[in-house]
Amino acid sequence: MQRRAGATTEQYHHHCNEVAFNAKEAHNIVKECVDGVLSSEDDNHNINQWTANIVEQSLTHLVKLGKAYKNTVTCAVVQNSAYGFHTASSGFWDTTPDATCTIRWENQTMKCTVNVFTITIVL
Repeated sequence: MQRRAGATTEQYHHHCNEVAFNAKEAHNIVKECVDGVLSSEDDNHNINQWTANIVEQSLTHLVKLGKAYKNTVTCAVVQNSAYGFHTASSGFWDTTPDATCTIRWENQTMKCTVNVFTITIVL
């Protein structure tokens, strides 16, 4: 799902009654949030604000999908260096309705990793 230039967030999000987590859709939404926050930034050490903005925007857009999920979003931004960046996560859940996806982004000065953990709400 590509967002057109000039399109508002509401134009590309839709109410959906699907239960299954769509990792590609979540990936595209979060990638757009990361691009919006970091693509015009240089390495001026606003990392706390960047990560907060990425998490807030991602959660806001994921909620607009209208699906019965509880979402957790984590974000890490580090300096791009030759030393690399390693992360790990673990969860115990039902893999049929629940899921996760990881979004990786980088430019010449920064690397960003965002994890989305989605747990289906069963009523």
